Amino acid sequence: MNGAVPQVGTGPVAIICGGGSFPFTVADALNRQGRRAVLFPLHPFADAKAVERYPHYWVRFGQLGYIVRTARKEGCRDVIFIGTVVRPAIHELRLDWMTLRMLPRIVRQFYGGDDHLISGVARIVEDQGFRLMGAHEVAPEILMPEGPFGAKRPSARDEIDIARGIEILRATGPFDIGQAVVVAGNHVLALEAAEGTDQMLERIVELKKNGRIRTGEGVGVLVKAPKPNQDRRFDLPSIGLRTIEGIQRAGLAGLAVLAGGTIVAEPERILEAADRAGIFVVGFGGGAAT
Repeated sequence: MNGAVPQVGTGPVAIICGGGSFPFTVADALNRQGRRAVLFPLHPFADAKAVERYPHYWVRFGQLGYIVRTARKEGCRDVIFIGTVVRPAIHELRLDWMTLRMLPRIVRQFYGGDDHLISGVARIVEDQGFRLMGAHEVAPEILMPEGPFGAKRPSARDEIDIARGIEILRATGPFDIGQAVVVAGNHVLALEAAEGTDQMLERIVELKKNGRIRTGEGVGVLVKAPKPNQDRRFDLPSIGLRTIEGIQRAGLAGLAVLAGGTIVAEPERILEAADRAGIFVVGFGGGAAT
């Protein structure tokens, strides 16, 4: 590493990235700010073709020592975690020497929900002298704004479902279960768990086919929000084109997410798809969620 070690808030930034387009949106935002983005794409989740546009070092779960050494060599003091991953099993970790030394501590983090695991990994990284940042801190444009996001507006019935969804997420959040719920006619149809939002919506499609859900088309709302007291530097809920497609297949009226607390992928495409499908998308205020 050449020259003085940069202070946090300046210099290159290490992005430990999973799947999806968000890591590259954040990298581009950093580059526009004059900060060099150094990617640590996680195999096999990150988009190999997109990664090639940036300085990068491929890694696997368990290579903590390699990440720490390389980030220091590149002059990084700030670190961002972003992108889609699937929680690995303990036996799937590729352990280097530093990870082996910390294995008892790491194993303890696996016994709990995702927030417990992520916060534990975060503390380990911070103990190595790095500062962890939220992706939204450097790219606030990726967050959902407050209010309607498109031509369609929620009806009075939809507003009741949104309010119930917010209540459900507030109640279940402390148990570290999920960040999404589907409510129709003030009745909870599905609560997100390990399957994720897309698969939860597909579950509703199957339940409708099987006659277990009898709500009509255009009834019901997908509500998403971070868990109460969640560290918002990590794992903010996100929506993308697949979310709109899933809502349409599930026959729901629309989508409500926490404004300023939800990442939006490709907002122009979401807006176009939602308007075309007659689906509303709305950002509700932070005071309603936590």
